[in-house]
Amino acid sequence: MNYLSINEIDNLKLWVKEALALKKDPIKYQNLGKNKTIGLLFFNPSLRTRLSTQKAALNLGLNVIVMNFDKEGWALEFNDGTVMNQNKSEHVKEAAQVISQYCDIIAIRAFAKLENKAVDLSEEVLQNFVKYASVPVVNMESSVGHPLQALADAITLEENKPINKPKVVLTWAPHPKALPHAVANSFVEMMQKQDADFVITHPKGYELDQEITKNCTIEYNQEKAFENADFIYAKNWSAFTDYGKVISQDQKWQITADKMALTNKGKFMHCLPVRRNVVVADKVLESSNSLVIEQANNRTFSAQLVLKKILESLS
Repeated sequence: MNYLSINEIDNLKLWVKEALALKKDPIKYQNLGKNKTIGLLFFNPSLRTRLSTQKAALNLGLNVIVMNFDKEGWALEFNDGTVMNQNKSEHVKEAAQVISQYCDIIAIRAFAKLENKAVDLSEEVLQNFVKYASVPVVNMESSVGHPLQALADAITLEENKPINKPKVVLTWAPHPKALPHAVANSFVEMMQKQDADFVITHPKGYELDQEITKNCTIEYNQEKAFENADFIYAKNWSAFTDYGKVISQDQKWQITADKMALTNKGKFMHCLPVRRNVVVADKVLESSNSLVIEQANNRTFSAQLVLKKILESLS
């Protein structure tokens, strides 16, 4: 069993229910991972993903090996038939097989480079490890998706929703750098599994992959989208059509207290890290309606649920 996409969840409601049970008793299954090892491979930086996944693994009794592959590993080659006489020292074919001998589960974090759409959409790092590894693989954020974050977001929504069918808004917000689409993509895919009034709002030109957002409501007027919303989820992403480009840094899209006043006492969500007073105003981030710390806490239980299910599939 791999966990590569939020779409691999067959019944999101049941998964969330199970995650909430784990949250009440995190060490109930502390012997499930006994004498087994998970390898966390980071090709990009991390705070919440690394610490929460490591804690989740420890709660299940797993041994944990962490490797910052971008700094500590050999540069990997991913293409077949390449004459490796340049700067790549090891092929993923050998690396994935070797790591599989050391680990019972491999978890990988590898961002989009935002240079070549086709390469990013192919999920080069993640899919090559899936292809050549002989153990389960977990996606800790890839170029296209962040399914551990999306599951944590689903847990957070369930804990805080004021009504059975809440209005949830995913809003683009400004950022000085070009950022990947992974978090937004997985959040959209997760919301498509929810009974909710879901709206995506962003400036024109920032449309996400239409294969992912099909059947979603898109609103280009941010304030209109915010009206009567129960949840506001803010995230920046770069252009998809004009791939990887920052085509606007319009500060009018920052999340402010005035905009939150348009909502139905709406809760504010963000996956973190967040740029204060660029993406969101301090007043919003530090308000009693901000859920960002709760979201971060739920990262442990989304990861723990995924690892629990994988360990059960191995037994």
